[in-house]
Amino acid sequence: MKKIVKALFLIGLFSILIGLIILRKDSLITLFNAYIFPNNKVVIDKTNSYYRDYNFLFVQNINDKIPSNYQDLLNVYYTVINSGKDEYSFYCPKSYKSCITEVEKIANDQTLLSNINNYVHPYNAFNHIETEYDTLGKVTIKIERPYTDDDIQLINKKVDELYDELYDENKTIKENIETFHDYIINNTKYDSDKSDKNISYYKSDTAYGPLFEGYAICGGYTDLMQLFLEKMKLKSYRISSDMHIWNAVMIDNKWYHIDLTWDDPITSDGKNNLIHSYMLIDTNKLLNSSKDKHDFDQNVFLELKETN
Repeated sequence: MKKIVKALFLIGLFSILIGLIILRKDSLITLFNAYIFPNNKVVIDKTNSYYRDYNFLFVQNINDKIPSNYQDLLNVYYTVINSGKDEYSFYCPKSYKSCITEVEKIANDQTLLSNINNYVHPYNAFNHIETEYDTLGKVTIKIERPYTDDDIQLINKKVDELYDELYDENKTIKENIETFHDYIINNTKYDSDKSDKNISYYKSDTAYGPLFEGYAICGGYTDLMQLFLEKMKLKSYRISSDMHIWNAVMIDNKWYHIDLTWDDPITSDGKNNLIHSYMLIDTNKLLNSSKDKHDFDQNVFLELKETN
């Protein structure tokens, strides 16, 4: 009888252990990775077609490397967002004592994350990003994106058509950029209802609005211009201040600003105007013209740092 009771007890205990293992599988995997193999490399094995193989002064793509400092973590965020992944997990190494603290710092800094977001292709950018982390060192980044697959398919088709129609191989890079700049402005009105009243009739904060609805706010102008710059295979990114966003592009190893929103001014008589005051200008000229709206963080967008 005692043997039967003992056997039943062991079977029950074994069943409980199996159940706990199944229920706590993720935590056990995290524990295994964090302590058995503490030096986990960040490996981005797959990227989508909108991944940009560019490194910038503020952030660089990181792969097959163990994060060991704050800059590495910034690079991890940039690489994950840039890769097009919806979710990615990595493990802080035991040797990096402040890793989770610094992950938490980045995760809670929406301005910093938005600045990193500007360096990626518009289709890989996020409209919501969330970071989960635990005391065992597991960090999971989850991303929601502003463009649906259907949006991307429609936009790409239209951008390809316009590119074939407007791009002229006999023109210089700057002349072709001006052609796309003028096309967007001539076919778009600024969406004052969206910007001033937060009333949304159009998808004016994405490239869809100016392409198919004829309305944009600064995000829509910038994203669409960015798609044409991508087609031209130019190194570029979006650049922002607290209240505004526009484009930056490198031509012949020199960086320039392009602000389509400010080149499409709202007039009192409702007429459509096209100007070139903010088309391929340097930082000194930009800030001398309108520092209040274009006062960007020059410690982030280092390629466009003001020269004395």
